[in-house]
Amino acid sequence: MNSLLHIKPIHNECCRQIIDLILNIQQAEFGLSITINQQPDLLDIDTHYHLGGGCFWGAFVDDELVGTIALINTGQQSGCIRKMFVKKDFRGKEWGTAQQLLDVLLQYCRSVNIGHIQLGTVAPLKAAHRFYERNGFQQINKKDLLAHFPLMLTDTMFFELHLAEN
Repeated sequence: MNSLLHIKPIHNECCRQIIDLILNIQQAEFGLSITINQQPDLLDIDTHYHLGGGCFWGAFVDDELVGTIALINTGQQSGCIRKMFVKKDFRGKEWGTAQQLLDVLLQYCRSVNIGHIQLGTVAPLKAAHRFYERNGFQQINKKDLLAHFPLMLTDTMFFELHLAEN
C-alpha cells in the first residue's frame, strides 16, 4: 500500500478531471467507442451519486486524480458499482489503488447497510474481471440483475457480491 495515495469523496468540482481520466482509459487505452454523451452521470456527480445516498470517490497522488470508484444506492439494501477506473501508471500491487478504492466502497456499504452489490462491465476489461473475482464477486447473467439495477447499454458482463457472505 502506498502512503502517497489518498482516497476521498469527490463532487462536481472534479467533473473535468473525472471525465479526462475515464474517457482516456475507455477510448485511448481500451479502444471502446463510448463517449461522454453515453455517460451523462459524469457531468453531475452530485445528483447521480451523492444525492441518492451513494458516493463517488477519487484516489489522488498529490493533486492528481489517478483512480475513481462510485456507488449508486439503488435502495432495498442494494447498490451498484460504477466508474471503477485506475490510471495505468497507478495499477498493480505496488500502488494498490484499485484495492483501496474497492475497500473504501465496501466499508461505506457496510456502514449504510448495503449488503448486495452488483456491477456491469465490458468484455475487454479482463484484468477488472479477475480483480472482482479475487474480491469475492461472482459473474451473473444479465437476467439475474435486480429489477432496480441501473443498466448501462454498453455493459455486457455482470457481477455481484453479497457482503454478508464475506
